[in-house]
Amino acid sequence: MPHVLITGASGLIGRKLSALLLSKNYKVSYLSRSNSRNDASTFLWDVDKGTIDERCLDGVDLIVHLAGAGVAEKRWTKKRKKEIIDSRVKSIELIYDLMHKRPHQVKRIISASATGYYSSHGDMMLTEEMAPARNFLGRCCHLWEQAVDKGHELGLSITKFRTGVVLSTEGGALPVMARPVKLGFGAPLGNGKQWVPWIHEQDVVDLYFYAIENTDLQGVYNMVAPNPVNNKQLTKAIAKQLHRPLWLPNVPAAVLKLLLGEMSLVVLGSTRVSAAKIEQTGFRFKYVNIEDALKDLYE
Repeated sequence: MPHVLITGASGLIGRKLSALLLSKNYKVSYLSRSNSRNDASTFLWDVDKGTIDERCLDGVDLIVHLAGAGVAEKRWTKKRKKEIIDSRVKSIELIYDLMHKRPHQVKRIISASATGYYSSHGDMMLTEEMAPARNFLGRCCHLWEQAVDKGHELGLSITKFRTGVVLSTEGGALPVMARPVKLGFGAPLGNGKQWVPWIHEQDVVDLYFYAIENTDLQGVYNMVAPNPVNNKQLTKAIAKQLHRPLWLPNVPAAVLKLLLGEMSLVVLGSTRVSAAKIEQTGFRFKYVNIEDALKDLYE
């Protein structure tokens, strides 16, 4: 079994992927900003200060790079935008700098990216060959992927996943969307026609494991369910699953832009993303329809 080093392991997907790997008898270690449990498999780094425990690479065959500040956690000030980009770009640069300095046996990098790479394109079906959007999200993802691709200079095999909206009751977008629905105040956002590239959390974890197990899987792949839905369909599906009515009019786009500023693109952008490329490799999604995904998450 290869030895896997995970960055961003304290996040939702990192925790679940780690648990899966350990259950499969993989050796797993972590890069983290803190080690309160004094775990011997956790190594400290500080991306802002450019410090990293050099022992983190000992025996490691493969790195899963999930580290990155939350895109929708805070308003997009100039400072916050820099934090979002630096947390993704400088983190992998720090690892590569270490790999240049000392012997190692790392052969592969599997990295997160995001469907924000494409941003908003109306009803167009978006594939991996598209150019990045010319806005903050597109620029962030493009710089992120460019930094990861520097691993080719080290002879590394690289796999990147452009992840959509991960559905989970433990965090992310779903609890935020479900809260007003539960209270009886749910409503579609904007015109409700904007496409949402959703994916069930289990399929995300399974895709990372699939990439770990399949050494030939290289390049960039969209990490989204095969059947995207628009915002209105998703909101209705949540309401149906929670047995709540939807009676309010849509939340006007102007209100969301006023409240969120530039970050309103996260909820108003229409990103219809294709899963065909990863399906053609043989991967089979457990949850292809939004109704089945929500039923599993809530029941």
